[in-house]
Amino acid sequence: MNEGPTDGLRPPGEDIRERLEARDWTQADLAAIMGRDPADISDLVTGKRAVSLDIAKELAAAFGTSAEYWIELDGRYRLTQSEEVDDAIARRARLYALAPVKEMVKRHWLEPSEDIAVLEERLKRYFGIADLDQAPSLPHAARRKGLEATQAEWAWVFRARHLANAVQAAPFSARSFNRGLASLRSLLPSAQETRRAARVLADAGIRLLVIEQLPKTAVDGASFWLDRKSPVIALSIRYDRIDCFWFTLAHELGHIARRDAMSIDTDLAGEGAQPAEEEAEIEANRFAGDFLIPEGSLDSFIARTRPLYGRQKIQGFAARLGIHPGIVVGQLQFRQEVPWSAFRPMLEKVRDTVAQSTLTDGWGHLPPAVE
Repeated sequence: MNEGPTDGLRPPGEDIRERLEARDWTQADLAAIMGRDPADISDLVTGKRAVSLDIAKELAAAFGTSAEYWIELDGRYRLTQSEEVDDAIARRARLYALAPVKEMVKRHWLEPSEDIAVLEERLKRYFGIADLDQAPSLPHAARRKGLEATQAEWAWVFRARHLANAVQAAPFSARSFNRGLASLRSLLPSAQETRRAARVLADAGIRLLVIEQLPKTAVDGASFWLDRKSPVIALSIRYDRIDCFWFTLAHELGHIARRDAMSIDTDLAGEGAQPAEEEAEIEANRFAGDFLIPEGSLDSFIARTRPLYGRQKIQGFAARLGIHPGIVVGQLQFRQEVPWSAFRPMLEKVRDTVAQSTLTDGWGHLPPAVE
């Protein structure tokens, strides 16, 4: 059998054409020999049609070769022709490993493109990196339980960084911060007053954002600095309950009070909340606790009341402190004094209220386009 070279550079059509010339056959002759339509042979010769197993057997019988020869020749040739496609697929797979591209496009965080080079440039610009080998990063002092943040979490916090530039805020100072804390305290008794939190913080020099979390992430909040005088707090409000909103906000304020460069925090409050392990997180939790319910006051209430907690007792304690009773319930749940299912009606939802006056991305809210 005269099979010839199969180095992958020789298309099957060229081989067929040479064999036809050597035998003084036409394509119509080969079609008659193989019992096929002449158009089938024309497509084989021009490369429009791949060599199937049946065709390989027929060519082998017609030319005195093996069927494997034609399968191998066609396979190697088509592999060389698909290098550009394979490269695009590999580059796209790399992007999807670096970031949740599909979800970012869906959320309008990333403009889609069929051109992989364009998509690579857009992703680099989004994360502020010069090379895709460079991991997304913002300076940080504390982050989620000491573990590395996921790519989805980085995408979320960088979205907050982009949007923060669209929020107006007064100059930040230690004095404005303390004044802002006092104003925030006055909002604690009523769920409806959460709509004023963004304005109070902006007057204190702090930009507040609400951004829906990405799927398969568990981000509660993040705090970071655009520059030395521009702190930002982003909340996901993944647990839509008043205690989680206030505790997470106060926790991030604790990071700002410490001037931590950045934090990405998870499981601060709500079902599944866990005690903090890092010093920065412990301090931020302590700050939040003291802001909402001084530890001594809560300890005293628990000692006097355990285990006979009731709605009226919780409401009375909350009224004395000047806070919403749901905040008390949240702290009792976190301390495992009451089950997570207890006093649910007191845990009012606040996300829609907060979104009324806060730059919000998610749940149908689409903020202005940003670079």
